[in-house]
Amino acid sequence: MHAYQDMVYSTVVRLLGRDEQAEDIAQEVFLKAYENFGMLQTSATPGGWLKTVATNLSLNYLSRYRKRWSFFSEIRRQGDNDGSDADEPVVDVAVPDTLFDELAAAERAAIVEQALAELPDQQRIALVLYHFEEMAYADIARRLDVSLAKVKIDIMRGRNALAKALVQEAPAELASKPS
Repeated sequence: MHAYQDMVYSTVVRLLGRDEQAEDIAQEVFLKAYENFGMLQTSATPGGWLKTVATNLSLNYLSRYRKRWSFFSEIRRQGDNDGSDADEPVVDVAVPDTLFDELAAAERAAIVEQALAELPDQQRIALVLYHFEEMAYADIARRLDVSLAKVKIDIMRGRNALAKALVQEAPAELASKPS
């Protein structure tokens, strides 16, 4: 448990974006691990199993509370009933590769985690599944029970929002760092 608790917790909190529920689900992951201890004891990849269980339990939790989500595909501009893509965002924020060069890895990670936590659920979840869990677009669409186009839009919008948040956050962090 000690070897994997950080990985399990970070996987769950990235998906849920809430510490309290993440603690409950992480605890549930380890209860399932206890139930399957014999199999895990001889497994070559217990970390992969735990990460998969953490992801699945998080997604199950989110699907139970899906009515609370506000998906972008369900929100249309008032008066826009033609189904056009006129309101599709354009990625207009470029984050320079050197933006966080002066910060330590832990500081960079904390800034990214904070910016990620502030994203709307649908964007954060799609980004985490794609970038952290390395799931394919089609797999994400199937797991979230949404269209492939929705997944692509949420990832694109999430990247755009994350880039904006990072650009806004970086100068404050770099300005407070002693030279």
